[in-house]
Amino acid sequence: MDKYDPHTIETKWQAVWEAERPFEVPNVAEGDKSYVVEMLPYPSGSLHMGHMLVYTIGDVVTHFRRRNGAHVLHPMGFDSFGLPAENAAIAAGGHPREITERNIVNIRRSMRRIGWAYDWSRVLSTHEPSYIRWQQWLFLKFYERGLAYRKGAPVKWCPNDQTVVANEQVHDGRCERCGAE
Repeated sequence: MDKYDPHTIETKWQAVWEAERPFEVPNVAEGDKSYVVEMLPYPSGSLHMGHMLVYTIGDVVTHFRRRNGAHVLHPMGFDSFGLPAENAAIAAGGHPREITERNIVNIRRSMRRIGWAYDWSRVLSTHEPSYIRWQQWLFLKFYERGLAYRKGAPVKWCPNDQTVVANEQVHDGRCERCGAE
């Protein structure tokens, strides 16, 4: 029996998937349709074992549904706007957009190498102006219809960083970035 050579075999199939694009799904009006989306990763670092668990489960569901005749849309995106991006940029000493986009390139490379069946023609990143434009438009529609509202609320304010800090960024009453109370 031949020995399994992962580099040769996986490189071969990654090239086939790149050329053939078998996971791209056209918009179809009829038939059994399915949508599988996992959480969007924060591109504030690289993939870890928690990502492996979540995305492998989604990949298994996607393959199962495809093999049972469904047109399965399995897109990927990046939750790339906000505090994790800011913290990564501070830690790396660079501009948030540059650090975020560099991390997205690395994460996409890892995901393709792993072989998860994403439709890479349907990727979004929440830091892109085109995404933010439609998010703001949708929010305004909610607001116009009374589904969103504005009201005062207590927040955790960091006087040193001059910003609101999310609950998960406060430990023992202190900002995790600078330690201010």
